[in-house]
Amino acid sequence: MIENVHTRLFPDGEGLVDRVVELWPSDRWPPLVLDRPLGVGADGGHGFVRYRCTAYVPGQRAEFAFDPAIGVVGTHVLESVPGGLRHTLTGRPHGLMRLGWPLAVRWLHDALIEDLLDNAAHAAGHPPVRPARWSAWVRLLRAVGKRAARQPA
Repeated sequence: MIENVHTRLFPDGEGLVDRVVELWPSDRWPPLVLDRPLGVGADGGHGFVRYRCTAYVPGQRAEFAFDPAIGVVGTHVLESVPGGLRHTLTGRPHGLMRLGWPLAVRWLHDALIEDLLDNAAHAAGHPPVRPARWSAWVRLLRAVGKRAARQPA
């Protein structure tokens, strides 16, 4: 079972949930694309990660259910909390993701979410004192991924 929680506290974070696509760190990660504005039924994802919005409370909370084909049955939620934002991924990995999550995907996910929360803090007018930094493992995984993407099929 996966339960992965990231919380960033900063004042003036109201309404940032609604801006998730705008705040997404697309300059460093595959862009977040939805087939319609954020709301229940919006399909999309980033990279190979696909999901559908299953619950939405404007300004407060957006919940997405993973497409099980990615190897995780579960949800991720971005929500306003007193004094900030929280992202919670809950799920059960299956197939190759049972190995992929602990070895690679978790580390990449954590780095992406911290970059997103940095962007949210900037948008709220409270840039992080210590911006998120990628670990050596994340940098290696990204370098290997870029190299593999350039290889002819």
